[in-house]
Amino acid sequence: MAATADKFERMMNLLAALLNAERPISAEQIQRRVAGYASEKEAFRRTFERDKDELRSLGVPIEVGPIPGTFPETEGYIVDRRTYELPDLDLAPDEIAALHLALQAVSVGGPSMEEGTTAAALWRLGGVADGTPVAEEDHLAEIPVDGRQSILFRAVLERRVCRFSYTTAGASAEREVEPWRVGYERGHWYLTGFDRNREATRNFRLDRMGVDIKIGEPNTFIGPAPEIPDTEYRPWDDGGPEQVLALVRFDSDQALWALEALGPDTLREVESDGSHLFEVPVTAWEPFRSFLLSFLDHAELLEPPELRSDLMSWLQRYAEEDSR
Repeated sequence: MAATADKFERMMNLLAALLNAERPISAEQIQRRVAGYASEKEAFRRTFERDKDELRSLGVPIEVGPIPGTFPETEGYIVDRRTYELPDLDLAPDEIAALHLALQAVSVGGPSMEEGTTAAALWRLGGVADGTPVAEEDHLAEIPVDGRQSILFRAVLERRVCRFSYTTAGASAEREVEPWRVGYERGHWYLTGFDRNREATRNFRLDRMGVDIKIGEPNTFIGPAPEIPDTEYRPWDDGGPEQVLALVRFDSDQALWALEALGPDTLREVESDGSHLFEVPVTAWEPFRSFLLSFLDHAELLEPPELRSDLMSWLQRYAEEDSR
């Protein structure tokens, strides 16, 4: 894990140097300025070439051009911010409010909010200028992240075969997998794909993988991935022993989205104005509360009274903290 973190930090340092350069900078300047590179020339060259190729494969437009004022002419490297950076997203006030509320409910990657992290960027999109984190106990959920997700997402996207060690029941074995999907369910990240060793579809928990994940060349398995069966799992119905039925009204303009998320078996009534009433089995209240909040004022929890009271108390506490 340390080697992966060092590589990531070095590549981010390289990207920052290329983004902040006012004109192309030479390889020698990069070796001196960017932390993490070896002082020995050949070792630096090999590492720099790998980093450069990997950043380009991730879509970073590293350009090569002459360095002004050099004779004989020397080539340098630079990233044009206009090409690399996203345009202004121009979020409407209600979209910013929705993003802000989502970030209040879910912590991505733990409580760290250091400048330059993905979490800090999301908070700025949500309208929090100073990047102040929400207290850890106030989050409804926390999604962990590490270096394995990014490399596996790339493998899925580019159809690259993955090789990794995998530990089950205390024993570790090597796996060779055609990756189809990376997803987060029930508190864990999973890779779904075709296990070439067992010649069958398998799910792999990422936290049981070794950190040294090797990926092969792009497009090395052909054709669309076999269909992955849709799961009926919904986080608010986790099979717990104490189930309550929540009666919820959704506005007509959000009703189809709610129907898709909740399932047609939960639809109780369509009202004259197009609103839909759903009767939803709930065994895990907090995930369902988070789901309802994603609809903002387009959903109303009608019953049972104890869940409605809890939701109103949570919103009141959120409003008081947000007004400070």
